[in-house]
Amino acid sequence: MQTSKNPGASSSQPTPVKPTMPQQSYPFWLGGAGATMAACCTHPLDLTKVRMQTIHSTNGGPIRPSTLSILRTTVTETGFRSLYTGLSASVMRQMTYSLVRLGAYEKMKARLSKDGPAPASHLFLAAMVAGGLGGMAGNPADILLVRMTSDSVRPPEQRYNYRNAVSGLVTLVREEGVHGLFRGIGTNLTRAVLMNGSQVGSYDLFKQMLLRNKLPLVDYQLQDGLLLHSIASVLAGTFATTVTAPADVLRSRLMAAHGKSHPIEVLTTALREEGPRFLFRGWTPAFIRLGPNTVLMFVFFEQLKKGWRVLFPADYVL
Repeated sequence: MQTSKNPGASSSQPTPVKPTMPQQSYPFWLGGAGATMAACCTHPLDLTKVRMQTIHSTNGGPIRPSTLSILRTTVTETGFRSLYTGLSASVMRQMTYSLVRLGAYEKMKARLSKDGPAPASHLFLAAMVAGGLGGMAGNPADILLVRMTSDSVRPPEQRYNYRNAVSGLVTLVREEGVHGLFRGIGTNLTRAVLMNGSQVGSYDLFKQMLLRNKLPLVDYQLQDGLLLHSIASVLAGTFATTVTAPADVLRSRLMAAHGKSHPIEVLTTALREEGPRFLFRGWTPAFIRLGPNTVLMFVFFEQLKKGWRVLFPADYVL
């Protein structure tokens, strides 16, 4: 008679562990490249926003320029090419500020998500820390960008007349010293922390929400693709514009100013002369600029990551 096998033998066998796929890594500079591509498309709107924020009151009364009036004046007085004044500073800014803030966030997010999806609070905190690092790295380029884009709305004797970002950087250090590179660093760091938290952190949150839920009214389930990236980035751009508007206005005023100036002095003077609405001056061009910029930045970034996965399917760190 054939003896039967121990029925408990199979249950004592260890459960095979499903192998996990290695986490895809991307080069640190990839986000900066995507942000630079986006900035080249939206630079005229960035220029318009800065000029609206830095125009002061004249003849004792506040002036309220509109987005269209600034664009029209710029084109009629100095030509279409002037809409790209300061583009070299914008590229320098993206390859310092955005490169660090996006690269650092991606590295932190990868560590936080190593054992599963990270909580939203952790992602927001990581985005804010990365934003602070980017704000410090990009502060000199921010100063150059504000000065170069706002030069034409100044009296001739107060213009900086930087030829490009590199010559402007040299002139800035020569005339104001190394400490001049840190002008407005406080408000810029505040803005950078708020921007990265509200833009990059909320983008991942909106993506997760849209993937989990169907779109209202149309009853459509989004997939991880171009449409999802576009909708999530529009929502992130709207949220980020509103959160960062006050710090953005103060930063532009401080960086555009001649001589020493203090944030509290700038704030109280502007509140007295222009009222609290000045804190949201330039919101429309900021949104018109940040909305498309956010969409293009994340779309370019996602496509660059997709291309990188095709070229380097194995785990690759640079």
